[in-house]
Amino acid sequence: PPPKGRGTGGGGLCYHRRLMLKYFTYNLHKPKTSFAQNLRKRQTPGELKLWRALRAKRFHGLKFRRQVPVGPYIVDFLCVEKRLIIEIDGISHFKPGAEAYDIEREEYLKSEGLKVIRFGNGQTVNHLNSVLKKIEKALTY
Repeated sequence: PPPKGRGTGGGGLCYHRRLMLKYFTYNLHKPKTSFAQNLRKRQTPGELKLWRALRAKRFHGLKFRRQVPVGPYIVDFLCVEKRLIIEIDGISHFKPGAEAYDIEREEYLKSEGLKVIRFGNGQTVNHLNSVLKKIEKALTY
């Protein structure tokens, strides 16, 4: 229930979403926030292009956040309402050991009840419409 003075009725759902978002972003990992802020300033071309399509509720009226700390990890894009994470894989995902790290990371995120979908940086830059269609499809499941 919402705290006193916050109204009644439908506001409870909104209150719980705010708590969930606070749990995801601030749960025991405050040092990651400054790193995430730095990543927001240095986006890859794919992240930048996708962000322009997702920001300000432009995509189906859903709010997306970018470079968000979730537990011990930072995810590229997060829609809390749909519990969806979108990852844009750049060159760092093809370095030795990166695949094992990505698998561990994805397992953790799934254990938190989040769905993760991945796209390559080049795919996002060159075929944004097909990426957006795949995101739309992921939202319906």
